[in-house]
Amino acid sequence: MASSRRTFLGYTAATTAAALFGPGVGAWAESFRDAPQAGWYGKPMRWAQIGFAEDDPGNYDPQFWLDYFKRLHIEAVTLNAGGAVAFYPTQVPFHYRSKWLGNMDTFGDLQKSCRALGMVVVARTDAHACHQDVYDAHPDWIMVDANGNKVRHPSDKDFWLTCALGPYNFEFMTAIHEEIMTKYMVDGIFTNRWAGSGMCYCEHCQKNFRDFSGMDLPRTHNPQDPARRQYIIWRQQRLFELWRLWNSKIQHINPNASYIANAGGGALSELDMKTVGELAPTLFADRQGRAGLMPPWANGKNGKEYRATMGRKAIVGIFSMGLEDKYRWKDSVQSDDEIRLWVADGIAHDLRPWFTKFDCKVIDSRWMPVVEDIYKWHATNATYLRNEHSLARVGLVYSQQTATYYGGDDARAKVEDPSLGFYQALVEARIPFEMVHDHLLDPDHISQFRTLILPNIAALSTAQCGQLEDYVERGGSLVATYETSLYNEWGVRQQNFGLASIFGVNYAGKVEGPMLNSYLSLNKDTSGQYHPLLKDLENAGRIINGVNQVAVTPIGDGAFPLQVVPTYPDLPMEEVFPRKDAPLGQPGVIVRHVGKGRVVYLPGDIDRTFWETLNFDQARLLRNAVLWATDEPAPLTVAGKGVLDVSVWTQKNSMTAHLVNLTNPMMMKGPIREIIPITAQQVKLQIPAGRRVKQVQLLVAGTKIHYTNEEGVLHLEVPSIALHEVVAVDFV
Repeated sequence: MASSRRTFLGYTAATTAAALFGPGVGAWAESFRDAPQAGWYGKPMRWAQIGFAEDDPGNYDPQFWLDYFKRLHIEAVTLNAGGAVAFYPTQVPFHYRSKWLGNMDTFGDLQKSCRALGMVVVARTDAHACHQDVYDAHPDWIMVDANGNKVRHPSDKDFWLTCALGPYNFEFMTAIHEEIMTKYMVDGIFTNRWAGSGMCYCEHCQKNFRDFSGMDLPRTHNPQDPARRQYIIWRQQRLFELWRLWNSKIQHINPNASYIANAGGGALSELDMKTVGELAPTLFADRQGRAGLMPPWANGKNGKEYRATMGRKAIVGIFSMGLEDKYRWKDSVQSDDEIRLWVADGIAHDLRPWFTKFDCKVIDSRWMPVVEDIYKWHATNATYLRNEHSLARVGLVYSQQTATYYGGDDARAKVEDPSLGFYQALVEARIPFEMVHDHLLDPDHISQFRTLILPNIAALSTAQCGQLEDYVERGGSLVATYETSLYNEWGVRQQNFGLASIFGVNYAGKVEGPMLNSYLSLNKDTSGQYHPLLKDLENAGRIINGVNQVAVTPIGDGAFPLQVVPTYPDLPMEEVFPRKDAPLGQPGVIVRHVGKGRVVYLPGDIDRTFWETLNFDQARLLRNAVLWATDEPAPLTVAGKGVLDVSVWTQKNSMTAHLVNLTNPMMMKGPIREIIPITAQQVKLQIPAGRRVKQVQLLVAGTKIHYTNEEGVLHLEVPSIALHEVVAVDFV
């Protein structure tokens, strides 16, 4: 079992150490992000997908789409080929052909025309559903629920859901992929819903899991249940085995092609992103739009999460023009500005745009000129969008193992919400930052960053804690919250924090919460001054605390600028006052110098509480913690009114700063009705050492702009921003 665990974790402690930072502030180290990408995968900048509906053969106009592709300067397309429905004359038994296909080759004809226009062509397959004839011939291929019932498709009752981990995928879909590659020699195969539709209890899953673990399939989601833990490991191992199988079969036929899974994402993603990053030559972030309370910066977050393990491999952001909602209105059209904002934030964070259209017959065409405008601008400015390095010096860590083994069914609230809270605070503070995967804490992957943020990264191994300690000793800084490192990598609570020595506290044996009416009082230091952590809070006296709090006992040196005011009654009104005889509260924050670095530890769940309340004092506290920890001039600073999502990049002969205007009453509840421009923004950009400035221009406004250069820092004013502006600096 040990080898299986290592396979899942994908984690090996570094055996050698290198200096974290080069000479001087702003020296960005060479790393895995700098590796060039082989093959076609890094070349296409603009993608399109039209998903054939079953009745499209003979009933849609291919020339209409080819003309549209040409106007948009499309360089790669993904076209539905087979799986649930075949759109080519398949010879694989039980591979269901479209009833409208007849003697046509809808997929083959369109891919041939796209190739004639110089496009990369990727075939899309769908592995999650099959028809009745498959059920009748191979009932063992069908998904079975916990009650022993075979599962029909929830949306279309003519289909049955298939088991992802048995012969349907390993044999039947393998044959389909081999046939497609043999007939068409496409550049890759991309599979939707290949990892299953939930836990399957079919005969193959029961036998294979018992052979792997000696146990029956679990009937609980509790990650501390031995069978559940083994199931998590086995399922990942099985899916990666399938990925490698499909890739090997494809490359045996066409060495220049690959299997590209629809996989990946952040802490809540079920497949280990470190392994995904190693296997995938490119990835497509299938986050097509926002719904509910999702902020527009979530699309940029997709790019950062993928890039944390993909490095410089191209990442493509799939977006749709329809309303992304649980009711699945797939033929709907989103507002123009909602589409523009979602795509702009993705572009700002290095996602290459890919629009997807369900059904090739256009019912509502209002989206088409919007996407055309976006793509034409993208093509015009492609040189400035082919990024090589992010210059961000702050990294926000995310942890799939924390979500899986500590969070379990509550992972969204316990793990994702703290991350979202810190993400929002960084956006509001206009701090450029990247995401960091907790299985990639070696110097090659984190030497770029001056500060790492650990938003309740509760589950950390001894080796991971050692890497973080080494990072701090050599000059890196940490900002951590709540139960970070209080659990081992399997989600088992430890007697003390794994990072106790650098936090400067011991675990005092309990976690309080939810707490009502608790506060953090501001403390002056021995000189009568407030710590920089309390900037812009000096007149408050106290601010709200988090809802949950780890009890800690300070050890060693450190400052305590905040002290917990324990909870006291909030009703009746006459009793709302702190009790003088209440025990003195513990430190609300510990700030320390450790080695050559700085450490801020917040025992409360300030980040999670901020995401729930969006309290402005907590936003300031989180901002100040990062600024104090980082303690160096930022590569990009932007001052002015409004909410901006910012990023800063270098290209071969230029650098760019993206400013995405999120200032809108619909920021947290889509869709955007209209874009609300913001006024002038004062921008400062650090020029990388050894580069000389030729000119500065605004790519959206389409104008050159006046600037001053003061010792390698450009100062300029962007007069106004509607949705998105890009400051482009050309080098000599």
